[in-house]
Amino acid sequence: MRYIFGILIFTSGFYAIGLESPKAYRPPDKAWKSTFAVGKGDWIPTGRNAFFILEPGYQLVLEGDGVRLVINVTDQIRIVDGVETRMVEERETESGSLVEVSRNYFAMDKNTNDVYYFGEDVDIYKAGKIIGHEGSWLSGEKGAKFGLMMPGQASAGLRYCQEVAPGLAVDRAANVNSIETVITPAGEFKNCLKVEETTPLEPDSKEYKYYAPGIGLVRDGDLLLNKHGFIGK
Repeated sequence: MRYIFGILIFTSGFYAIGLESPKAYRPPDKAWKSTFAVGKGDWIPTGRNAFFILEPGYQLVLEGDGVRLVINVTDQIRIVDGVETRMVEERETESGSLVEVSRNYFAMDKNTNDVYYFGEDVDIYKAGKIIGHEGSWLSGEKGAKFGLMMPGQASAGLRYCQEVAPGLAVDRAANVNSIETVITPAGEFKNCLKVEETTPLEPDSKEYKYYAPGIGLVRDGDLLLNKHGFIGK
């Protein structure tokens, strides 16, 4: 997903990830947050925080340089790693041709409004046919565990692991600030959260995403928000 492994243990009714991190996952300056605990009864598949809306029917459309990314929060639920998650579908086209469809699985902690990422099923397309599934992973399979997608309190300076699938998907996020202004075809958005994403799988790679309060993702690299809202409203 453009949009480390641990052992699931139970302590006092909590799920927790205990992470043994190799050097690639823990830079020398600051540790990335990689241990998360959520009460077993506190997972919910629907909700929102300031920068992430996980409610069925919500849609974001971003465009730029011939690329179109449509993000739909679906009404579909899937149990992943014992947790009821919400499926969010992303469809990416280039010059009108479908290049990727990913079905992403999220759940929220109802107490903190933290949104967690449980994995994705990916279909890569060429000439209208599926040619691969690169980037697919699910929490609870092959050593993978859920990561933190968007904190309920997304303060500047937070550093956390979003994807926890060794060798497949190990994205990390650093919240840079929440004072950005982003101008898009859908409007001008103030007090946006700027997030820097990196991965030890590609040490020289660095991407930036911007999230607007009450909206969600408004810029992903060169892609800018074109429209947003609940489908049919």
